[in-house]
Amino acid sequence: MSNLIKFKIDGVECMTERGKFIVEAALENGIFIPTLCNMPGVKPKGSCRICTVKINGRLMTSCTTPVADGMEVESNSTEINELRKSIVELLFVSGNHFCPACEKSGNCELQALGYLYQMMVPRYPYEFPLREVDADSPYIIKDQNRCILCKRCIKTIKDEQGRSLFAFRDRGHRLEVVLDKELAAEMTPELAELAMKNCPVGSILVKEKGFVEPIGKRKFDKTAIGSDVKL
Repeated sequence: MSNLIKFKIDGVECMTERGKFIVEAALENGIFIPTLCNMPGVKPKGSCRICTVKINGRLMTSCTTPVADGMEVESNSTEINELRKSIVELLFVSGNHFCPACEKSGNCELQALGYLYQMMVPRYPYEFPLREVDADSPYIIKDQNRCILCKRCIKTIKDEQGRSLFAFRDRGHRLEVVLDKELAAEMTPELAELAMKNCPVGSILVKEKGFVEPIGKRKFDKTAIGSDVKL
């Protein structure tokens, strides 16, 4: 039996290997499905919900849903795009995301999605939370006011023994991602750079380093997020 299966996204016939998740199968076929928490090679969790699609009338996260033979996926519809826009707006108002003052501006995936979905003024009231900014690490600053709890740092930033340098603390509205102080003392500059790169927003910043890449020449300054997806 062939390992290749056919499916459709917004009426476009696609082909992929059996067992792949929708978001990666779509990418293989030149179709961009946005996500903030998913990363290639890392087990998906479906925490940000940005990649939500509709399958057989049901809303499902495409990063955690495997493709099935003959599946028909609805992604680029008015309903789905409005849902994604509302999630982006919620993320903006639940944290302190002031793009002009952020070092990640132009490289921020949340900001780029705000432009993609033409977010002008969020429909929800700003919470203006006052959260901790942890600067105890020798190499990074962890700003909880910008964290969107995507778990990318938890899943990808580990020491040589495979221990994650980041972890969740507390629950509910007090939930936050914190840096293990003992492991942080052993963090290398290279790992600090990777942590900043993997963070989709400006919650993890490398100390004493800013504007190495000037505003106007950053990843999303001239091209929209997802525009580089090609067959």
